[in-house]
Amino acid sequence: MAAIEAASRQLHLEEITSLSSEQNVTEARELLLEYGRFVIAQPGAARFCFGTLEKEAARLPLSFNDQGGGCLVARVNGQPAGFIAWRAVPQDRIPNAWELKRLWVRPVGRGLGLGKSLTQAVLDRAVAAGRAAVYLDTVPESMPAAVRLYLELGFEPCAAYNDNPMEELLYLKKSL
Repeated sequence: MAAIEAASRQLHLEEITSLSSEQNVTEARELLLEYGRFVIAQPGAARFCFGTLEKEAARLPLSFNDQGGGCLVARVNGQPAGFIAWRAVPQDRIPNAWELKRLWVRPVGRGLGLGKSLTQAVLDRAVAAGRAAVYLDTVPESMPAAVRLYLELGFEPCAAYNDNPMEELLYLKKSL
């Protein structure tokens, strides 16, 4: 019965752009801010700046578009259930690479493969854009399911590529 129920759910990914409706942009902002509230509630997140994330949310989608990236919202039966963003890694740090940012799936969307679908959609866009690699940083203690997902998708541990002040970060890279 559960398999039938899960199969009957309609999953849809939508890129948020400057042409998106105000409602869709607002829903993306809500998802992004939920992600931020989750992060600051985790141990060791004292250096995570929620104010910066609020500014990022206020400027969606430009906060990522202006950095050579974008963002996606996942919907389950028409309701917003997940978010992911990406941006270009500065050329002086790592040429021709993107950084995966802000993967968030609401509890209602967990177990449906939304995180994988969102991440794979960014990887597919990176390949289409001719990128050489996608990087990310994450906190394994706070986000073990995300870490498992990234490893399953072929990300591998790498050296720090940014100046993230949070402690206990795991840096990952997927060559494309």
